[in-house]
Amino acid sequence: MAAWLERDATTDAMRRALTADLPKPLKHPARLVRHRLTALLPPPLPGIHDLAPPRRAPVTPFQTCDGCERAFRSHDPGHCRDCRARYGEAA
Repeated sequence: MAAWLERDATTDAMRRALTADLPKPLKHPARLVRHRLTALLPPPLPGIHDLAPPRRAPVTPFQTCDGCERAFRSHDPGHCRDCRARYGEAA
């Protein structure tokens, strides 16, 4: 029962798990209780790592082209692809 309470199960949920659809005749009540308490155990509550937001991929910042003022993504300032082609710069 402690495992059920640790997983935030209500007393109504425990009662339903133990008393629903009982076999007739009930030959081994202790075995039935043991089986139902283990087989119907709710999933564990999420831990702190389960609730953490997913890691985001690093984002390449925007730069403004020195030649035409177009925005482009690069870690270093300079020229955009079209201006590099126009001025004959290497990529």
